[in-house]
Amino acid sequence: MSEQEGEQSDRKKYEFQKVIEDLRDYEGSGTQLVTIYIPPDKQISDVVAHVTQEHSEASNIKSKQTRTNVQDALTSIKDRLRYYDVYPPDNGLVIFSGAIDSGGGRTEMVTKVLEDPPEPIQSFRYHCDSAFLTEPLEHMLADKGLYGLIVLDRREANVGWLKGKRVEPVKSASSLVPGKQRKGGQSAQRFARLRLEAIDNFYQEVAEMANDLFVPKRGELDGVLVGGPSPTKDEFLDGDYLHHELQDQVLGKFDVAYTDESGLYDLVDSAEDALADAEVMKDKNEMEEFFKQLHDGNKATYGFEPTRQNLVMGSVDRLLLSEDLRKDVVVYDCGDKEEFEFIDRREDTPTHTCENGAEAEVQEREDAIEYLMTIAEQRGTETKFISTDFEKGEQLQSAFGGVAGILRYSTGV
Repeated sequence: MSEQEGEQSDRKKYEFQKVIEDLRDYEGSGTQLVTIYIPPDKQISDVVAHVTQEHSEASNIKSKQTRTNVQDALTSIKDRLRYYDVYPPDNGLVIFSGAIDSGGGRTEMVTKVLEDPPEPIQSFRYHCDSAFLTEPLEHMLADKGLYGLIVLDRREANVGWLKGKRVEPVKSASSLVPGKQRKGGQSAQRFARLRLEAIDNFYQEVAEMANDLFVPKRGELDGVLVGGPSPTKDEFLDGDYLHHELQDQVLGKFDVAYTDESGLYDLVDSAEDALADAEVMKDKNEMEEFFKQLHDGNKATYGFEPTRQNLVMGSVDRLLLSEDLRKDVVVYDCGDKEEFEFIDRREDTPTHTCENGAEAEVQEREDAIEYLMTIAEQRGTETKFISTDFEKGEQLQSAFGGVAGILRYSTGV
């Protein structure tokens, strides 16, 4: 994936996350909020037929209000489906529709369409409840990383992928290593030699499987995990059977009892701490560099306004945004220039007095992350979302307003 594609993916994930946060806050009276997950291979005509059938069956709902709301939601969904031809977009489609409580006993009809989620939708789901079904999408958005998996003992081996939270078994092999008991007529020395040769050949076969699978993806690979009983996994790694670039990406070796496909799942469970550390390590490295520049260098910026000015100048190499940033930017027209307020998303738009004393007119109000990412994309600046799951990441949010940057050169701003 190119840097530009990565940034587009980050933007899409953020936009999805924002919609999901809104959807989680919605409630409906009774079971009147409808969610439909449509996989990429599901024909739109089949979905329309399903929705039509549900609309007909909804006429049996006893509560008039719930019946009306469910049928209105299904009609809205059918209207949205008309925009698509035979199949949904590449990774599928999710539609949310229903009458949400808007306070004071009133309801408001909401319909949201999310196209092409980060991962393909696996199966068709129709869900009607008092809350929208967002968990499958949340799992997709939490998915991060691409890891190579190897489990082996002296009898068998399996290799596969961990893509986000999804384990994909790919290749397996069985060994011809003889058992520890030699057959009659063989000398102990000869038997031991043949056995070691068979073990060596098997390790080479496993390494070849792993190399064929992982090496072409080594630029995207976040690490390799190796599991199995001792001493097998130790012999395999210590023997340098893997391609040298993969050997450098091994995050750890883990005790795993099974080496069939189920062993790949056990390996991921055993490596949970290492995976969490590997993911957050990227964020830690960014924040370490930021603090180094802040204290000992002159290529750090923080806070909304200084970072915005540096972005506009094109001097920001990496824009650092807290994953917990929930702010809006209000842009005011002050005649010969624009002025800004950086406010909590839940606040009303404040009045603003321009530096020249005039009362400002609101030009626009926009989500702060989208506002800053747009400038970053225009200036060739990479955007990094920083977790708050470690001390310096939490400091970015609490001490620096959730916005900072590492500069290409010092600007004095």
